[in-house]
Amino acid sequence: MTPEEQASFRLLRAVQQHPEYSQRELAQAVGLSLGRTNYVLRALIEKGWVKIDRFMQSTEKVNKTAYILTPTGLHHRLMLTRNYINRKKQEYAALESELAVLLAEEGEGARSKPVTGFGGPTQQ
Repeated sequence: MTPEEQASFRLLRAVQQHPEYSQRELAQAVGLSLGRTNYVLRALIEKGWVKIDRFMQSTEKVNKTAYILTPTGLHHRLMLTRNYINRKKQEYAALESELAVLLAEEGEGARSKPVTGFGGPTQQ
């Protein structure tokens, strides 16, 4: 997954979970700068994956913005999620294999190698 796809993935998840968040809150939630969040969010809007819904909050008489995932955006978020899960499964399998090799080496090393210090084998 490219850095752009990672940012899109994180923002799509955040928008789905918190459509009421401002750009600043989204940026904090996903760990991106406000400028980068604005850039990626605009790209998602241009692609048609996210739409903007503006509404008036009666208590404050202020226009609020809600970011809403479109059906196409939901489809792409699910696709990115599947790719993310598959990649993490592959990484997990590779780590398991590496760990098994290291544990085997450690077991062999403990049985077959003498204890040595800085100057060579220790004398007793």
